[in-house]
Amino acid sequence: MSSPRPASPATLTRGLWWGMLGVTAFSFTVPLTHIAVETLPPVFVGAGRAVVAAVLAAIALVVTRQRRPSGRQWARLAVVAAGVVVGFPMLTSLALTTASASHGAVVIAVLPAATAVAAVVRGRERPSRSFWIAAGLGAVAAIAFAALNGGAFAPLQGSDLLLLAAVVAAAIGYAEGGMLSRELGSWQTVSWALVLASPLMVSLAAGSAWAAAPVSAPPEAWLSFAYLSVISMFLGFFAWYRGLAIGPMAQVSQVQLVQPVLTLAWVALILHEHITALTVIGGLAVIACAGIAVRTRARPTGRRRDEHRAAAG
Repeated sequence: MSSPRPASPATLTRGLWWGMLGVTAFSFTVPLTHIAVETLPPVFVGAGRAVVAAVLAAIALVVTRQRRPSGRQWARLAVVAAGVVVGFPMLTSLALTTASASHGAVVIAVLPAATAVAAVVRGRERPSRSFWIAAGLGAVAAIAFAALNGGAFAPLQGSDLLLLAAVVAAAIGYAEGGMLSRELGSWQTVSWALVLASPLMVSLAAGSAWAAAPVSAPPEAWLSFAYLSVISMFLGFFAWYRGLAIGPMAQVSQVQLVQPVLTLAWVALILHEHITALTVIGGLAVIACAGIAVRTRARPTGRRRDEHRAAAG
């Protein structure tokens, strides 16, 4: 079996631009989630934004008359839904009720490396030892930063564990969604995942709203919730999965390294949080390890390099 022809420069450029658009949309998620959960119930924020996005997704699927996924594709969509529709929004909403937005941004910065690992496992690849070392160091750096409180080590807080769990959930959802996008289409993948998860998210959002009734919040909280619903949970994935589908997935996923940098900038500008030296050092360490991991995986080695050269020739 011959190897697929490597992506052309024009194709790679298109994939990178789509990926960057998605990353820019996602970079506002942490600070806006922090604003929303200050006055709105965290479960309502995490589940409610998925409900709004699911309504938009259902309308788009019906209007464009998309074909229904197959049985196996439904199972794979369940993995995507569990990771990016249920897991990441719910876990980050709960974590950011106690963790600062800048702290959350640094812990979540390990996501590119985690996504690369998930893609490697899902694709049954055999990356180099340096890949695994860099990915492991990235995880250690994120955990070490989370454990540092006031410059001294302390047991991980519940919010840290929630953030790390959110990273794992999102990485699995990103990797599976990127592969499934090549079969169903980019926006179709996230749309079907939203619809699939909607019964659970409706029940969670309704239950949270009932328990906290009446649900009231200032305009900035509702505007943040609107952004999380329409952009973070819906339109942002159009661009992100489109970029991953165009690929190559390993190279396009590298633009995700920009996300924590952008997020910290928005945290400083929007929330006026003081970005400490520890935050900067921790963020740079995590981003550097993640960068090495995704770049190592993206670079063909050994037999794969020879096959790529033969295909190109």
